[in-house]
Amino acid sequence: MLIRTRHAAGSLALSLGLLLAGCGGMPTNRSMNSVHQPVVERVNYTLDVRTDGMGLGSGEQGRLAGWFEAMNLKYGDRVFVDDPSANPAVRSAVEAVAGRYGLTLAEGAPVTDGYVEGGNARIVVARSKASVPGCPDWSARSDFNPNNGLTSNYGCATNANLAAMVANPEDLVHGAEATGETTVMTASKAIDAYRNAEATGGNIVKATSSKAN
Repeated sequence: MLIRTRHAAGSLALSLGLLLAGCGGMPTNRSMNSVHQPVVERVNYTLDVRTDGMGLGSGEQGRLAGWFEAMNLKYGDRVFVDDPSANPAVRSAVEAVAGRYGLTLAEGAPVTDGYVEGGNARIVVARSKASVPGCPDWSARSDFNPNNGLTSNYGCATNANLAAMVANPEDLVHGAEATGETTVMTASKAIDAYRNAEATGGNIVKATSSKAN
C-alpha cells in the first residue's frame, strides 16, 4: 500500500510538472489587438552643395540630379533644404530638380551631424521604412489555452503586409494630410469631362467620290 501511494504521488508530481512547463508557451493576449504592430524608422541622407547669389553653384544642379537618381527618389521621401543664407533662389533651384520626381520641398530641416559651412547648403532626404519586428512569432506552442488568448503569431501576416505595401510609411504614424479635395471631387472629374465634351455625332461627314478625277 505504501509503494502504491508513493507511485501515485510521483505520477501526480510529474503531471503537474509537465503542465507547468507547458504554461510558458501558452497564449496570454486576451484582447483583440495584435501585440505585433508596424514600427516606422526614418533615416536621413544628406548632400552638401555649393551655392551662389543665383542659387546653386556651377554644375551643382546636375550633381544634385544625379544624387536624386542614385537615391531612387520616390513618393514618401521628404526633401529638405538647410541653407544658412536662406536664399530663396537656392530653394527654388532644388525644388526644380525635386519636381521632376513629383515632390515638393518640406518646410524646415531636420537636425543632422556636423554643420553647414558658409557658401554651402545641405540637401536632406528623409526616408521612412515600416516593418514588424518579431514576426513570425510561434513562441506560444502549447495547445493548452485556459485564458482563451490569441496565438502569438496573431496579426503578423496582416500587419507585415500592410507595412510592406503602404506607399508612405509615415501614414502609419499620423495619417495623410488633407489636400482639400475629396474622393468624390476627384472621381467626378472624368464624369464632368465626358458630359461636357462636344458630341461627335453632330459633325458633318464630308462627301467624297470613289471615282478618279
